[in-house]
Amino acid sequence: MSLPTDFGPDSGGRIKGLVIVKPIVYGNVARYFGKKREEDGHTHQWSVYVKPYSNEDMSAYIKKIHFKLHESYVNPNRIVTKPPYELTETGWGEFEIVIKIYFHDPNERPVTLYHILKLFQSPVSEGNSPIGRALVSESYEEIVFQEPTQLMQHLLSNVKPVTNGQWAHDTNFEDKKDKTLERIVSAQAKVRNEISELKQKLQLAKETITKFKEEIAKVQNNPSQSVLSAV
Repeated sequence: MSLPTDFGPDSGGRIKGLVIVKPIVYGNVARYFGKKREEDGHTHQWSVYVKPYSNEDMSAYIKKIHFKLHESYVNPNRIVTKPPYELTETGWGEFEIVIKIYFHDPNERPVTLYHILKLFQSPVSEGNSPIGRALVSESYEEIVFQEPTQLMQHLLSNVKPVTNGQWAHDTNFEDKKDKTLERIVSAQAKVRNEISELKQKLQLAKETITKFKEEIAKVQNNPSQSVLSAV
């Protein structure tokens, strides 16, 4: 990819007050062999990936993506320099994959993501959805460019679509967002009710304490009356 050369070695300086957000999706898809492979005991084929959330070619601003696999793999450090940003392997166990995204402008810091490779369907697993015999585990994330350089602003603003066809994901993130917002609103209402109940109990406790203090004060001010009452 040829980059503009008229920005200078410092990428033209940073643009104050500008924020550009690029949403992405990262995760893995896994397919069960049906049985263990005799030669290595592997049970699944899987692919880990980073995709654009919207229909755009991320290679306009991404230079490469580094996938750090488990040390048991031959060459666990894998570099992908062009889309699709994914790699495919086989295995039998789940582990954490470190994903590091590098940009064409070296003045922009790389972004690091962490993904737990999922091979087995959990009873309750947010964002994990079986598709046929495949399991998909993916997450939505946003890369926030805070006051990018002029070069980075140019790259981020000149992104072409990946395809002219429909662009979709295995996970319905809009539906997931709506359900999450519903849970948040419900939780907020529950918390408000609990706070209201606690305030009422606290007020009742304060009133009870005040009454006890008044009774104690009466006894302390009239000790003889207390003795006569006791007799």
